[in-house]
Amino acid sequence: MAAGLKTVILLSFVLAIGFLLVILSCALWGNWLPILVALTFVLAPLPNSICSRMSRADDLSSEYNSAYVDFGRFLTGMLVTTGLSLPLLLAHAALIQPAACWMSIAGGGLVYGTILIYSGWFGGSSDDEF
Repeated sequence: MAAGLKTVILLSFVLAIGFLLVILSCALWGNWLPILVALTFVLAPLPNSICSRMSRADDLSSEYNSAYVDFGRFLTGMLVTTGLSLPLLLAHAALIQPAACWMSIAGGGLVYGTILIYSGWFGGSSDDEF
């Protein structure tokens, strides 16, 4: 499945809608705490990508080490869970409005989903060894 220009345009549109929802959840009620959700969802894929690069066989050891991949998945899961539960916690503590909570969760989910789809289509595992 070749991902082309239309795919990039669609993903950028969905990403923009996700950020718009998160920013509107902050701006409409005058409370900027839900912006932390966008930060956690943007940072969520980083441990996975960094740890997958570290897990490859190198010059010192010829065997594949999956402990790095497992640790990266753990950190990614922790960040995604934090991104989903933080607005619920803030709404339960009456620090943000419930509507801002749901807008923030929806926007964060769109942002994270867009990052996952983009990395899945364009991140491809090219086995080009130099």
